[in-house]
Amino acid sequence: MPNDRDRTDDSIRFILNDSEVTLSNVAPTATLLDYLRLERRLTGTKEGCAEGDCGACTVLVGRLAGDKLVYESVNACIRFVGSLNATHVVTVEHLAARDGTLHPVQQAMVDFHGSQCGFCTPGFVMSLYGLWLSNDDPSRADIEKALQGNLCRCTGYEPIVKAAEAAANARPSANFDPITAARDETIARLKALRPERTITIRHGEHCLIVPADTAGLATALAAHEGATVVAGSTDVGLWVTKQMRPINPVIFINGIAELQNITESEAGLTIGAGVSYSTAFAALSSAYPAFGRLIDRIGGEQVRNMGTIGGNIANGSPIGDSPPPLIVLGATVTLRSTEGVRTLPLEDFFIAYGKQDRKVGEFVESIFAPRLPTDELFAAYKLSKRRDEDISALLGAFRISLDGDRVKGARIAFGGMAGTPKRAASVEAALIGKPWTEETVRAAQAAFEADYQPLSDWRATSTYRLLAAKNLLLRFFLESAGETAQLRRFEGVV
Repeated sequence: MPNDRDRTDDSIRFILNDSEVTLSNVAPTATLLDYLRLERRLTGTKEGCAEGDCGACTVLVGRLAGDKLVYESVNACIRFVGSLNATHVVTVEHLAARDGTLHPVQQAMVDFHGSQCGFCTPGFVMSLYGLWLSNDDPSRADIEKALQGNLCRCTGYEPIVKAAEAAANARPSANFDPITAARDETIARLKALRPERTITIRHGEHCLIVPADTAGLATALAAHEGATVVAGSTDVGLWVTKQMRPINPVIFINGIAELQNITESEAGLTIGAGVSYSTAFAALSSAYPAFGRLIDRIGGEQVRNMGTIGGNIANGSPIGDSPPPLIVLGATVTLRSTEGVRTLPLEDFFIAYGKQDRKVGEFVESIFAPRLPTDELFAAYKLSKRRDEDISALLGAFRISLDGDRVKGARIAFGGMAGTPKRAASVEAALIGKPWTEETVRAAQAAFEADYQPLSDWRATSTYRLLAAKNLLLRFFLESAGETAQLRRFEGVV
């Protein structure tokens, strides 16, 4: 007789605006954007880029974090319907009152002429609505951060920022706002939708799996060798919308509570593989301020709300933003399967381009980053063609410990310089034991050519990458020496 764990449910259930949705026949690659527009005729959500870049498709997705209900802006174009179980999806159609009275965010966009052609406006409204819900006194920087993932070709953004400032001060009664008025009811409804067993949906030859916990995930991976594991879908979404790649079967893990935890101790931070950049921001910023500044450069707010640090590592991209600083910090990665658990240094996890030290059936469960001693120097720098919401041309992370004025230890790692995130062993050796001076740094710059032979592509040439890596080492030295005033002039392009 099969036990209860062997049984599965066959439907995804979530709340769309104020209606509960049950789906038992959905393709693993079905996007939320297509579902809203084609199936539900909620056409306020627009398709612009279909790659999570322009923000025209922005909606809010509410989820339970413990007993707390959290709403986050997401890109519907790369969010899969299969990832929505036990969530509350909110579209722009849900904001206005039943009598047609506009929400304060919508009214402010009208009052300050924040819309011209109007195509991008629903996405801006939803991003600003997410900010309105979470921050009743946003600074200019808060507003700009909330809008990093929304592009507009008409207004020049200033009217939209002014609308955000005005909306923050417009707070009608709690019963007016649809999310605030129904919060307690929504929490109860979402708790009832939490799965107790794995959900399995077959759509023709395709299969969609939503494990309820990590044990269910391990079982699913053991039963489906070669399955695509999807957490935030900020990369996998483009495999589908741009490359038309088959990803069957698909296992969605964003609802597994065990992977959502961040544990702080004297030893360091343990970050569950399902923790998003946005969720990790506070803890990483507190422990490693330079890491926090880097996260603000990863995608837009929607991407940071969806993308996970564990997914960035498991994907193994040579231009992933989180591996270089984590490698420099001495992080380890814990892998799990039905066979058990093993932990290894993160730098050893990356073997070659597209290949990681992950056995069949294993998944990334967590990442541990040790505390940085207070007397050590640490920084991370991202170079990209566009400051916000762009993929790195290269990313360098640096850590130095000193014994007096001499370098006692050095850890330097780069993304975008090799087929994997990779340490600069020759540069480290050229620094250790030497005085921490500009002369030492300039002499060590030559060692980069022994560590890396970067490729040329449309983001940067090999020559540029090598020169930039050398200059980032010099920048790190100058900043550590307190010579940051002149460097701040270049923050806009680094």
